[in-house]
Amino acid sequence: MKFKTCLFIVISSLSVWTRSSYAQTKTRTNVIFILADDLGYGDLGSFGQKLIRTPHLDALTASGMKFTSFYSGTSVCAPSRSALMTGQHTGHTPIRGNKGMKPEGQFPLKNPAYTVAELFRDAGYVTGDFGKWGLGFPGSEGEPLKQGFSEFFGYNCQSIAHDYFPDHLWENNKRVELPNTQTDKKVYTGDLIQSKALAFIEKNKAKPFFAFLSYTLPHAELQLPANDPVMKQYIEAFHEQARPVKPQPGDADPGVYEPQAYPHAAYAAMVTRLDTYVGEVVAKLKALGIDKNTLIIFSSDNGPHREGGNEPEFFNSSGGFRGIKRDLYEGGIREPTIMSWPAVIKPGSTSAFTGAFWDMMPTFAEIIGVKAPASIDGISILPTLKGQPTVQKQHEFLYWEFHENGGRQAVRMGNWKGIRLNAMSDPDRPIELYDLAADPAETNDLARSNPEIVKKLSAILKREHTENPDFPFFSKKK
Repeated sequence: MKFKTCLFIVISSLSVWTRSSYAQTKTRTNVIFILADDLGYGDLGSFGQKLIRTPHLDALTASGMKFTSFYSGTSVCAPSRSALMTGQHTGHTPIRGNKGMKPEGQFPLKNPAYTVAELFRDAGYVTGDFGKWGLGFPGSEGEPLKQGFSEFFGYNCQSIAHDYFPDHLWENNKRVELPNTQTDKKVYTGDLIQSKALAFIEKNKAKPFFAFLSYTLPHAELQLPANDPVMKQYIEAFHEQARPVKPQPGDADPGVYEPQAYPHAAYAAMVTRLDTYVGEVVAKLKALGIDKNTLIIFSSDNGPHREGGNEPEFFNSSGGFRGIKRDLYEGGIREPTIMSWPAVIKPGSTSAFTGAFWDMMPTFAEIIGVKAPASIDGISILPTLKGQPTVQKQHEFLYWEFHENGGRQAVRMGNWKGIRLNAMSDPDRPIELYDLAADPAETNDLARSNPEIVKKLSAILKREHTENPDFPFFSKKK
């Protein structure tokens, strides 16, 4: 009897993170979603990076679950974030592209939309967004405080967010003036935003909270505070020589991005600075004693950029996948995703679950014990987080669209990936077909030899796009 009793105790203790601890805390779990900006799948050490130091994110990976097949909403900022906020893929989510509004901001997410912030708020959570918004200009129905956030600090406009030394940011509905000029750059906004995020966590340590840390790093411009010691270390490590300070050929808009004399070192230092921010968040949670009951999710809004002189090939930022930002090939949308939750997730675990940003809405809903909206495309991945892959539902397919460069559509069904280029002008254009199991770099188009698969994927591409008058796709040609 003694042996059986001891055995029962051992088994019970081994399963504590998936059963008893979760049962005690599931309705009060804090959630922090950390969103990098233009970070590539291969930019973290735990995802294969060799040149950039990311010790804190590597430690976060070791403490939780590494997702090797997780995707963003699409391959640019605003629609990708809209998919995350609404739980809808980019054929359904309200914001389908980066549409700027004057004097600053982007086309607004309209009130009928229901966001993950509203989901948490309605469940009694305190909600805060710190970083870049880009889903509604100041005063519009899309601004953060009208979309479920009780607190906001950062950039309302993603175009202004290209500058890490702007003359202002926004705190809730108030414009905050900063003492930065073109020649006198005093306040680095990455650090200021981080201080506000840490203060939010400290202030709400005794309450359930949802924090959206929508950092702007490492998006161009490639900027750091003057005499940044980490950048100096990378200049020496890379033996990088100063380049002429002028716009780089191929930039999406050379007039927007301030050039950088040491783009390799600057990009690496920005990723390491982002890593430092993540480390500070984890340290804060531990100091407050709330780390075990906090789910941290880390990902990126799309693949690595080439703007501002950045060269993703130098770092293998796409992790061996084809494409970068603005591509619907894997390098543009497959993201380095980490989820850590000491009360639930087994440390050092890896998941090949094929998911995307729109899975966050139903996952959060199940975690906090509320019903997810009916009009979403995601599925809860809580079983995966709890180490129960046999009960985890699977996607029949994932769908993306992109409204620039002629319009692009993509679908993944199992290991099959279909991509249609120039879809706006030719919605029946033949698709490219790749077997991601055998060809993850998407180099061998198998469309001709697999007509039945092409037919199935083409039907999904046609069915999953719903025309949106605010962001016309096929109707643009009319």
